[in-house]
Amino acid sequence: MRHSTSLDPRDWVAMRAQAHAMLDDMLDHLSGIAQGPVWRPAPSAVREAFREALPARPTPLHAAHERFMTQILPYSVGNTHPRFMGWVHGGGTVEGMLAEMLAAGLNANCGGRDHMPIEVERQVVRWMRELFGFPDTAQGLLVTGSSMANLIGTVVARTHALGVRSRQAGVSNPGRPLVAYTSQAAHGCISQAMEITGLGSDFLRRIPVNARHEIDTRALAAAIEADLASGMHPFLVVGTAGTVDTGAVDDLAGLADIAARHGMWFHVDGALGALGMMAAELAPRFAGIERADSLALDFHKWGQVPYDAGCILVRDGNHQLDAFAAPAAYLARESRGLAAGGPWPCDLGPDLSRGFRALKVWFTFMTQGTERLGAAMAGTCALARRMAARIQAEPELELLAPVSLNVVCFRYRCEDADNVNRRIIADLHESGIAVPSRTTLAGRVAIRAAIVNHRTSAPDTDALLDATLAFGREHAHVRHFEPAIP
Repeated sequence: MRHSTSLDPRDWVAMRAQAHAMLDDMLDHLSGIAQGPVWRPAPSAVREAFREALPARPTPLHAAHERFMTQILPYSVGNTHPRFMGWVHGGGTVEGMLAEMLAAGLNANCGGRDHMPIEVERQVVRWMRELFGFPDTAQGLLVTGSSMANLIGTVVARTHALGVRSRQAGVSNPGRPLVAYTSQAAHGCISQAMEITGLGSDFLRRIPVNARHEIDTRALAAAIEADLASGMHPFLVVGTAGTVDTGAVDDLAGLADIAARHGMWFHVDGALGALGMMAAELAPRFAGIERADSLALDFHKWGQVPYDAGCILVRDGNHQLDAFAAPAAYLARESRGLAAGGPWPCDLGPDLSRGFRALKVWFTFMTQGTERLGAAMAGTCALARRMAARIQAEPELELLAPVSLNVVCFRYRCEDADNVNRRIIADLHESGIAVPSRTTLAGRVAIRAAIVNHRTSAPDTDALLDATLAFGREHAHVRHFEPAIP
């Protein structure tokens, strides 16, 4: 007997039953997430199980699901847990999870053609245009995250500076190289974007920050003048709306003024904080963002959309088309039929094969609304301020940076504090109590708590600080330390 070549199940009743069981298990996991550890290391036996050979014959769905429940789910990164504060990861929502399931069932390729999933993405882009005060000329695209969005923004800025012809002729600008500017606190993907675009990270000026960890605008202005005097071509200023280390927000209006004065492209990396525009009490912090030529942001951080979901917004969509539109013959646009509906998303970025990311964003915004999402963002900032106040009231703890948004940087005071605080972070992780991350500020190791998850509450931040004090006291009484953890 010949086997069917269809991959669809032949017993749809059994499939429905298994689907219900899988969904129930995930809902049970999320409803009880706070009762378990934030993170636990995967045992070597579990890791070894994933070194098996490529399967030639099928495994029953229930068996694969059982392996997921016992060998994958318990050892994930933990960012759905309310005491995960290590990196800027959103907690996700049930609505977003369900939307992801629907999108996978539809299996739409959102690179182009005329179908409703692309209209959903266009609506999300229009919503962002409205939120940030961009004009009707703005275009945008949903991407994997702000690293890709910042790269696209850099490509558009480069093409604007050198002209569309540079797409064929290359990026060399003999005798007058392009120079970009951002702060020392900017995310590393800005430097990476300069490298990928062929401009070179040597031509990215990392400007010092002030006491609030914001870019020093006077130092920026001086650096631009010095480069102009040296025959350079300053073309791009990148501001940050929420730095990765401390959550600081640059003076975006001041940066917009400087960029306008020199005819430079003004890009904003809003991965961490830009969606704070949804909160009335936070929106004034981002004054000037509406003047950006391009903006990168993430829905999967403060927006609580499941990974991955970033966005690039360009003030004048024609510049985005200039940088990317290059239809091949087999992608010819038509006035009728499925090949109509241009410009297509593939005209606005490098990807032709694209998933239906917009659905989970659309579901999240539709089911939560901007007021509720904004309140959750403001709530994380209130928790950060509360946490900072307790740190300042604890003689054994030290606050290492002002709290601008939702990131708190602190450490345990003691001798050999760098080593002790490294060990405290590892202890917190391995105990399952909480997950902060480590950064370095002014040469000092800091415990960094990024409060992003909508599930996080005051008892969670208190648990982190209580455990920090306990582990700190334990290590501070040890007179001889092992070599520092790298």
